[in-house]
Amino acid sequence: MTDETRPGPSGRHPEPADGAGEFNRNVIAEFRTRQGAVGGPLADAPVLLLTVVGARSGEPRTTPLVYLPDGGRLVVFASNGGSEQDPLWYRNLVAHPEVTVEVGAERYPALAAPVDPAEHDALWARQIAAQPQFAGYRTTARTVPLVALSRA
Repeated sequence: MTDETRPGPSGRHPEPADGAGEFNRNVIAEFRTRQGAVGGPLADAPVLLLTVVGARSGEPRTTPLVYLPDGGRLVVFASNGGSEQDPLWYRNLVAHPEVTVEVGAERYPALAAPVDPAEHDALWARQIAAQPQFAGYRTTARTVPLVALSRA
């Protein structure tokens, strides 16, 4: 049994985070089948799979995320589609920063850390330049957390 299909402590397989359900399950399956390539609304975006441990459940949770390469690390955005709430995957990785990242056909352990506030605006601007729809995800109610994923 490979790591991506290994059940968590309860014997269940990793479930998508954030209750995104069928859409995320389909993206995850396509990503793994096509070694990182996905179609649909994410076809032109760099996508990774982030597996975190649930803060309360202790179960692995996998979420497809758009990322921005930044030197030796990958930056992901806890925009939650512009919601006023942080996404569950973000809350989970704050509690458990040891994560697993899948990019293309590669899978590796990583450490997740909030981006230094001094870097935040420049990285956010780079992401908007790369993926303009991200401009609509920032609200006045909260600053979107940015997370750097570095190989463990």
